[in-house]
Order: sequence, then structure tokens, then C-alpha cells
Amino acid sequence: MTRRGTLFVFLLLAWSLQPSHTSAQDKATCDTCPVSTVQSTASRSLAPSDVSHGCTTQTKSGFPVPDPKCTPGAVNPSVTLAVLKNSSFRTGCIRNCATTESDKNVTYSQYGIPHPANNQDATQVCELDHLVPLELGGADTLDNIWPQCGPNQVPLAKRYFKEKDKVENYLADQVKTGKMNIEKAQTAIAADWTQFLGEAQSFCSKNPKKCNGGQ
Repeated sequence: MTRRGTLFVFLLLAWSLQPSHTSAQDKATCDTCPVSTVQSTASRSLAPSDVSHGCTTQTKSGFPVPDPKCTPGAVNPSVTLAVLKNSSFRTGCIRNCATTESDKNVTYSQYGIPHPANNQDATQVCELDHLVPLELGGADTLDNIWPQCGPNQVPLAKRYFKEKDKVENYLADQVKTGKMNIEKAQTAIAADWTQFLGEAQSFCSKNPKKCNGGQ
């Protein structure tokens, strides 16, 4: 082996021994949350929930909103402002902890919406949305989850759940920077997420790195 070849092998070996840039906190799960005060399955509903008579998607400002009888919204009281501002916190600490994906799929039938086929990537037309998003201290319970669907004829980035993502990112930033009270943000987005669309769209156009999808 030539000197150049030996050097190449040495550098390759040294690179392979470098620690991974993916930290443990980026892989946070219900059981491995790096923030010890987070109770992954905790939940407090913002109002009573009753799905016994069926649920109907409603409309505000031309966008779908959930039936408040069925999906009033819920928060995880252990996810405080201090937790949200903790750089170690990840929504993986909460996601799929109180309910499984199978549990969440029940909301399709509750709302009378057929489960969409090939619902992923560019063909995704529905999202099982956390009304109060996890990044804003929302709970992972069914009183906070609803199927947000459509419209089918527009690009993925223009679908309703992508528009709501902008609102979630905007409100999370407002809360973390002290511009809005966390409880106010949680109750407001649960009451009508569309009321923040204008501010959210403006915020995301100016801060695209902060608007890479809500949770």
C-alpha cells in the first residue's frame, strides 16, 4: 500500500470512530425523555368530550376546525413553559405515549371520514392533528386529536394541516420568547386555530427556518 493509501485508510478509520452527531435527546421517546419532569401520558382536557353522538368537522374562515364536543383540546400539564424552553425537550417525549397510532385512527370513524389510502408524502391528504400541538404543551390523548383533511387538489404545502403547522410554529415561538402566555396560546388555538393564520403566514415568510412543520 502506498503512503497516500495508508493515509486514506487512517483518516477513514478516524472518521468512523467519531461520535454520532445525533444526540440522545434527538431520539427522545416516552421512556427516554431527557427532561425528567415530563410525564408522558399526563393530560388535562380543556372541556368535556363526548363522541357518543358522532362528530362533524366544522369550518371557520374557510378552513376546517374540529367538532368542539368531540375534540375540545387537551394539554399536558407537566409540559410547562420552562420545559418548552429547555433545549433538551423533544415532542418525542409525548408522541404516541398516551395513545397509539391505532388508537388515534379511531377518530376517522368518529368523524365519519374514510381512512385515506396512501396517506403519506406527496399523496398525504389527512393528518391526525393534535389540536393543541405537542410543541405547545398539548396532550397525546384523543380529546386533543382529530382528522384534518384536504383539500386534495392542491400541492402538499397548501393542504390545511400544513397551514395549521405554520400557526403552531408561530405560537410556539410567541410563547417561548415571552410574547404570549402559554395558557392563552393553548386555549386560543383550541378555540379557533384559523384566527392566527395571517400572523403565522407573515412570521413564516420572514422566519422560514422556524417553520419546518408543526407537531
